[in-house]
Amino acid sequence: MASWREVAESAPEFATRVRESFESHKHKTIATLRKDGSPRVSGIEAYIVGDELWFGSMPGALKARDLRRDPRFALHGPPVLLGAADSADSAGSADSAGSSGGDTKLSGYAVEVTDRDRIAPMLAARGFGPDAFSESHFFIADIREVVLTRIEGSAMVMDLWRPGQGVRRLERV
Repeated sequence: MASWREVAESAPEFATRVRESFESHKHKTIATLRKDGSPRVSGIEAYIVGDELWFGSMPGALKARDLRRDPRFALHGPPVLLGAADSADSAGSADSAGSSGGDTKLSGYAVEVTDRDRIAPMLAARGFGPDAFSESHFFIADIREVVLTRIEGSAMVMDLWRPGQGVRRLERV
């Protein structure tokens, strides 16, 4: 199982850039698989706390049911928000990536955590008591892939991390 710790230890500079992008805004988007195999896209909050990437859902939420049945997920960090000065004419400029440092996507397997003693430190790190959200579902990510995409000059640059492979850079002009 690849935790956030493995990403951070194997590629510290990459992990720092990903984390800055990922944490630039509160809301993310998660894709899960419905019972019939079709995709479901839902809003979600996700946080890197300690060595793990955590996310959760309200009791009985469809995304939690999806993950309990089939743990595969894709998580899209906050989309790159262009500033008011940016336009379609400047979309290819170096400044168009915005201050968020890029667009972050992670995918892998959700591992449900039900042990309240394990959940409590994550809640405490977020400013909640150990009994908060007692009926909610909590998951940590077994990370299989992390991609940070940004614009550099006239090129789209994608840095791709996978467990045991380090970071690979792809460019499209």
